[in-house]
Amino acid sequence: METKLKHFTLTFLCIICIFPSTAQRHHKHASNRIHFTLTGRVTSTDKSIIDFATVYLKGTRYGCTTDEKGMYYLNAPAGTYTLAVSAIGYQTYERKIEISKDNPIRRNIELETEETELDEVVIVSNGVGRVKRSAFNAVALDAKEMHNTTKNLSEALQKLPGIKLRESGGVGSDMQLMLDGFSGKHVKVFIDGVPQEGTGTAFGLNNIPVNFAERIEVYKGVVPVGFGTDALGGVINIVTNKKRRNWFLDASYSYGSFNTHKSYVHFGQTFKNGLTYEVNAFQNFSDNNYYIDNYITEFSEDGVTESTDRSKIYHVKRFNDQFHNEAIIGKIGVVDKKWADRLMLNFTYSNFYKEIQTGVYQYIVFGQKHRKGHSFVPSIEYSKHNLFVKGLDVIANANYNHNITHNIDTAAYKYNWLGQRKYTGTPGEQSYQNNESKNMNWNGTFTANYRIGTAHTFTLNHVISTFKRTTRSYVGGSSKISSFDIPKITRKNITGLSYRLMPSEKWNLSVFGKYYNQYNKGPVSQNDDGVGDYINLSRHTSSLGYGVAGTYFIIKDLQAKLSYEKAYRLPTTDELFGDEDLEAGKTNLRPEQSDNVNFNLSYGRQFGKHGLYLEGSVIYRDTKDYIKRGLDAIGGMSYGIYENHGRVKTKGFNISLRYNYDRWFNIGGTFNNINARDDERYRAGNTLQESVSYGQRIPNQPYTFANFDANFAWHDLFREGNTLTIGYDGYYQHEFPLYWEALGDPTTKSRVPDQLSHNLVLGYSIKNGRYSFSLECRNFTNEKLYDNFSLQKAGRAFYGKFKVHFGN
Repeated sequence: METKLKHFTLTFLCIICIFPSTAQRHHKHASNRIHFTLTGRVTSTDKSIIDFATVYLKGTRYGCTTDEKGMYYLNAPAGTYTLAVSAIGYQTYERKIEISKDNPIRRNIELETEETELDEVVIVSNGVGRVKRSAFNAVALDAKEMHNTTKNLSEALQKLPGIKLRESGGVGSDMQLMLDGFSGKHVKVFIDGVPQEGTGTAFGLNNIPVNFAERIEVYKGVVPVGFGTDALGGVINIVTNKKRRNWFLDASYSYGSFNTHKSYVHFGQTFKNGLTYEVNAFQNFSDNNYYIDNYITEFSEDGVTESTDRSKIYHVKRFNDQFHNEAIIGKIGVVDKKWADRLMLNFTYSNFYKEIQTGVYQYIVFGQKHRKGHSFVPSIEYSKHNLFVKGLDVIANANYNHNITHNIDTAAYKYNWLGQRKYTGTPGEQSYQNNESKNMNWNGTFTANYRIGTAHTFTLNHVISTFKRTTRSYVGGSSKISSFDIPKITRKNITGLSYRLMPSEKWNLSVFGKYYNQYNKGPVSQNDDGVGDYINLSRHTSSLGYGVAGTYFIIKDLQAKLSYEKAYRLPTTDELFGDEDLEAGKTNLRPEQSDNVNFNLSYGRQFGKHGLYLEGSVIYRDTKDYIKRGLDAIGGMSYGIYENHGRVKTKGFNISLRYNYDRWFNIGGTFNNINARDDERYRAGNTLQESVSYGQRIPNQPYTFANFDANFAWHDLFREGNTLTIGYDGYYQHEFPLYWEALGDPTTKSRVPDQLSHNLVLGYSIKNGRYSFSLECRNFTNEKLYDNFSLQKAGRAFYGKFKVHFGN
């Protein structure tokens, strides 16, 4: 532990020392220069006047607001700047502008309607900033800065405070995102405000390239009603580029260790008459044949007997872990019409194939077990600013997800880590199965925002979601942990209403209420262990939640945010019904309910060419009927199972610090400490017997972790428009126990160890990004990395990527 912390400290200090002395040069203060005038009017695309819009020159102190006629008057010294204009409900406008001493400049500006209810996003030069005006604890990540890397969306998210990615292996492996102590199912994922429940393996965050997004927004804890979700931990919203563009093309290809291939292409066009189309496609392929360290079960030459020496560890290569996925998204529709700002018909097809190397523990080895599937998702989206009356904005989305997943485990062999096998005579390496599950999802979302003047906004949101799964077996019967004869059905409705008061730029306040309704029907086990002897039962639940959120600028650049919510999280389909393979469901799970409190302070300021960003957050969660994932076994088969675990209290904090110098250097990091503990004092059954786990930290969860990064950019290197970039990022994770930490002998306790990993990226772009090349080295110190107990991740790996861009 001590050695790791020293390594962490020395690494961070070395990065800081790299910063050259040029950052200390002093510049003549702008107040000594003559100021000139920039003026104009700000309107919307429908020619409506926009008052109280913020007009400013990025990276400076020069700014103003528009008056009741939409006019602005801004004084600044001569020079070249980036003019930025933002207003509630509109997309932020940014353009290069040159202020000269010859004549006053008049620049009229039209703002386009924002597609979601999100407020102004302020992103500093290192790619991380805040969703500033929102009263909710929200941060934003500029994904464009990582488009020349091989990162996926989940890896990119790790730069943000409070987020921890947990993967069970390499490309395409099972993944969970933790946000302020809440794991994957507590955190909901959206793409452009549309929920992504039921999209399947091929469209998971760890399988979507970072190029897919323009930016990523994360709402932590308390969530605005505009998302219409039942998340306790928060919301991740992937924002794509919806700006009106002429013909464009983005394409990239990467190759690297373990025979890993990744490609991405995105092209489209908007014609003068508003007709628009887009095609977005990507694929991932990897053998995932990296080396791990484990003991080996040895088979005799006659294949009858076996022996295991657990003290003898071998360095062996994975061999049944190939993964590939492919996805294509087609969009066609119209934009900027009187009756619709945007009307799009979308079609998504995705496919995946995944070999399964291990079970929930690494000593379990599979040689032929695998899974495959595909999904088809047609959808429609509609949005209109000022529908029927001024101030009424409407967004509506609907989609149908038809998903097929096929689990195959028919081999009558037992494998070891050398790839050797022993004939068992019994089909099924884990659980004999050859079954096909058909999942059918309907999702509909409706959001209406009504603005009264500039100070008052009402938001109404309703989400309806239905799910049905039927499973059939090609070898007869059901798995040990599920019933194929009973269909799995769930219906969910969530309605939210909020009011926001924003009398000035200095402060605003939101109050809201949410109504939750869920109906489940499916197999329920009558056995104590939760598996077998199933009967068909239904359950209906409904709840009412509410909350309040506010923000206040203490001084110009120091912002405080405080929010509270009485929240509910309805069980997901996997928690209710399992995955028909390694996870056992529980149809009669109760919804989680939680009192969530968030407090945040942030400070961001630009001092000439120097930029500083600092923030800290404190969280508190009091969760009842907490849904906990555990591990169990039946008939020699290990599987995951979910159960309501009484009460859990979570307290924690995040600290972020970032610094940038001009356009060529930035450095920063986050530190996170999350303390989630069992708060259920007495055992079940109305007894006064105190629980042995009362007061203990929730097991199998990282609770202290950090990330840090530094990036350099040399612009116009060798030729104008060419840029060389060097990037470094590292991650630290404190050890944590697999089981309750105070139980058992601490010297033999199963733990995920302390870890510190490092990555490097070298990139070079030509002609202002038209062509880009990059080389990456991940885990360059070849550390043994684990996100989950005993499931070892890849060691040192190298990747190269080529990217092209044409159009605007």
